[in-house]
Amino acid sequence: MQLLRIECLGKELRLEAAMSGWQGLFWDGHLVSQINASADALPLQRHSFTLQSSQGTIECHLDVDLEWQPFLLQYTLTVNETPISEGQITTKDIEKQEVIDRPPEKTKFSFIGLGSFALKMLKSAKAIKVLFAAGSLAAYSWLFSIEFALALIACLVFHEYGHIRAMKYFGMKTKGIYLIPFIGGLALSESKINTRWQDVFIAIMGPFFGLLLSIISLIIYWVTDIELFAGIASFNALLNLFNLLPVLPLDGGHILKSVAFSMNSVFGLIVCVLGALLGIAACYYFGFALLGFILFIGTFEILFEWRDRHRSQLLPLDRYGQTVSALWYVVTVGLLCSIIYILGTTGNNALAIPMTILGA
Repeated sequence: MQLLRIECLGKELRLEAAMSGWQGLFWDGHLVSQINASADALPLQRHSFTLQSSQGTIECHLDVDLEWQPFLLQYTLTVNETPISEGQITTKDIEKQEVIDRPPEKTKFSFIGLGSFALKMLKSAKAIKVLFAAGSLAAYSWLFSIEFALALIACLVFHEYGHIRAMKYFGMKTKGIYLIPFIGGLALSESKINTRWQDVFIAIMGPFFGLLLSIISLIIYWVTDIELFAGIASFNALLNLFNLLPVLPLDGGHILKSVAFSMNSVFGLIVCVLGALLGIAACYYFGFALLGFILFIGTFEILFEWRDRHRSQLLPLDRYGQTVSALWYVVTVGLLCSIIYILGTTGNNALAIPMTILGA
């Protein structure tokens, strides 16, 4: 993962590292120093390299004191025994960095790659937003009613807006919200994340905004006694609870992946794969073909994450981040379930549907 980018003699000096202990130092895009992973590695490391100029040989040293939990990097750059740059890098600094992509590796043809390319082509067309939104409205109106379709789309937009706000909080450029018929919504960003905390925060803010909408609708229902708002509160809670299922590529899956892989890669793989397999088995049992397909695709994302774990560009969560992420997830799930239970026990058969689904 990319940890440091500073200027050195008019060129960029970039430090990349892995939690295993590996460090690589790049000057002007060229590897000039490398420290391999070792069980005996110390937090304080020195990178040394030489550069040739018209004035002779230039001796450069980068002293790095790196702590992962909590993350803190302190550095000093010296040129010909003269310190020219020093400072420290924290998690906040990593979040603001622009990730430098590595050269893409050649891969064999795959339908997954082709699908990814097709999706990127679709995302580049602005008119596709309108087409998808119109298609979603028509599809949900055909299945249910125009009133229900409008309410459902409003819930989806509110949920995806939570993701958009989270992206903008980190200064990321966004492409907006796409409504996919029979699937839901999608919030897209032009920027890449740098840390696992960004992944968690962006993922959970969608269901969290959905929770706020359900709470507001529930309060309006209690004040006005209009059942439409009770229905919005209940079904919106179910929609966001579905998104918090701890399986990829749902929001809950991203949260689980970031927390688990920050603890231990092997542990993360086992937890995510077991969650996906249990979800697929449940889908076969209850006949939820669409959810089963989503979980099947999510299983590949887990395997890709495992395959690329040593080349991850994401700074892992520290102990505080793991605790906050887990508590935020549990509290959000608990409040959504509470709203469904409160409205499901009012004696109204329509409002009891979400609770019936959960109890199925």
